[in-house]
Amino acid sequence: MAKKLTSYDPAEDLVSDEGITFFMEEAFKTQDAAFIAHALGIVARAKGMAQIAAKTGLSREQLYRSFSKNGNPTLKTTFAVMKALGIEVEWTAKTSKAA
Repeated sequence: MAKKLTSYDPAEDLVSDEGITFFMEEAFKTQDAAFIAHALGIVARAKGMAQIAAKTGLSREQLYRSFSKNGNPTLKTTFAVMKALGIEVEWTAKTSKAA
């Protein structure tokens, strides 16, 4: 008897702030913009897309489309969702010493 496989949705397992933090830290380590955007979409779904839409003033449909696997959100949309999720990024500048 063949077993039917079901799709895995990582949003279902992101139930704690610590889990979300770890998930996003790992996504940012990839330095892959598409992967990071997709990860933000997963976190938004975990927190509730309707809630994120209300906080950002964007439609749920726009958010789902922008943060899908093939989406390409604008920087403005990305920052709005990050703010709604309480995600902050710290930047450091690498400087080289002149010889």
